[in-house]
Amino acid sequence: MVDTPLTPTLLVGVDFGLPHFDNQLEELGLLAQTAGLSPVARVTCKRRAPDAALFVGSGKADEIKMLATQMGVQEILFDQSLSPAQQRNLERHLELPVNDRTLLILEIFGQRARSHEGKLQVELARLQYLSTRLVRRWSHLERQSGGIGMRGGPGESQIELDRRMIGDSIKRIKERLIKVKRQRQTQRRQRDRRDAFNISLVGYTNAGKSTLFNALVKARVYAADQLFATLDTTTRQLYLGELGCSVSLSDTVGFIRDLPHGLIDAFQATLQEAVDADLLLHVVDYSSPDHLEQIAQVQRVLAEIGAADIPQVLVFNKLDRVSDQAQPVNMADTFDLSGTPTPRVFISAQNAIGVPALRQLLVEKVQSMQPMHSPNTYFPSSHEADK
Repeated sequence: MVDTPLTPTLLVGVDFGLPHFDNQLEELGLLAQTAGLSPVARVTCKRRAPDAALFVGSGKADEIKMLATQMGVQEILFDQSLSPAQQRNLERHLELPVNDRTLLILEIFGQRARSHEGKLQVELARLQYLSTRLVRRWSHLERQSGGIGMRGGPGESQIELDRRMIGDSIKRIKERLIKVKRQRQTQRRQRDRRDAFNISLVGYTNAGKSTLFNALVKARVYAADQLFATLDTTTRQLYLGELGCSVSLSDTVGFIRDLPHGLIDAFQATLQEAVDADLLLHVVDYSSPDHLEQIAQVQRVLAEIGAADIPQVLVFNKLDRVSDQAQPVNMADTFDLSGTPTPRVFISAQNAIGVPALRQLLVEKVQSMQPMHSPNTYFPSSHEADK
C-alpha cells in the first residue's frame, strides 16, 4: 500500500488582541496534521480588524505569496474563519487554494464520523458551509442557462441551480436527522422509565475522555492522542458497588475553540446526551498550558447548547505528564468554575492514577442527588457489562 503524500501547507494566524490567540499556531498545526496536511511554514501578524478584501491586507498577502513560492506550498490555511469574499480574493491573489479553520474541522469530522447519525450530521454542516461558498473560483457558476429542455427558468444562473440542489440536500438530511432524533428520544424515555441516572463525559478535544471512559467501564472505545479521535456518542453502564447499582455513562464528541456553529447545530442530537445528563464529568488536559482557556471554551459551548446549569465534576487528567513542580498538593479539592465551587479530582486515566478516588466521588455525588431519583432504581445491580 502506497502512502498518499501529505500536502505542504502554510499556516496563517492573525492576532486581533484576543486572549486565546495561539502565537505558535500549535493547535492549527495539529488540526492540519489530523486532516492529512503537512505544515511546512507558519506566518502570524497583528491587526486591529480584518481587512475587508484580503483579511490580512495586501502587504501581508504579498509576503505570504512569496513565502509559499519559496517553500513549495500547495495550500494556505487560516486559523480564523474567512468570509466567502475574502476566501475568493485571497485565492486569486495568492494563486493557491485557501481554506480556513472552519472547513478544516469539517473535513476532520467528515473523515472521523462512523455512525449513520454522525455522517448525516457532518454532511449537513458541510453543505451549510458550502452554501455560502458558491462564489469561489468556479467560473461556470457565472454562466446562464435556460430555455427548452434546460433545467431552470430563463436566465437562471448555474450558481442558482447549485444553490437549489444544496438546499434540497440540506432539507433531505434534516428530515432524516429528525427520524434519528426521535429514535434517540425513545431510547431516553426508556432510560427515564427506569429512572436512570445519566452521566456524560465532556471536555476539550484530546483531553482524554475516551481513555477515561474505557478505564471506568472496561470498554474498548477507540482512544488516541489526537484531536477528535471520537465523534460518535457511546453509552455504557457504570457499576457503583457501594450503591449496588449502575448508572449510565456516555462519551461525547470533544469541543474546541471556535467550534463552527453549523457543527454545534448539526450535532445537536449527539450533544443532547450532555443536555439530558444529570451530571457532567468535565475532563481537562491538566498538562496543557492552555487548560484554563480550554475550560472556558467548554463552558461557552455548554452554555450554547443549554447545559450550563447541569452539575459538574472537574477531572484534571494527564497527571503523569505534569512536572513535579505542578503536581497538586491534594488529589481532590474544589475549583471555582464560573463562580461556582466545583468538585475537582486529579487523575491519570492512562495509568489509572486517581481513578478509584473519582469513582468514590461519583458515588458521593449520586447519593447527594438521590432525591432527584428513586433509591436503587437506576439499573439492576448486575455489573456484567463492566467486566
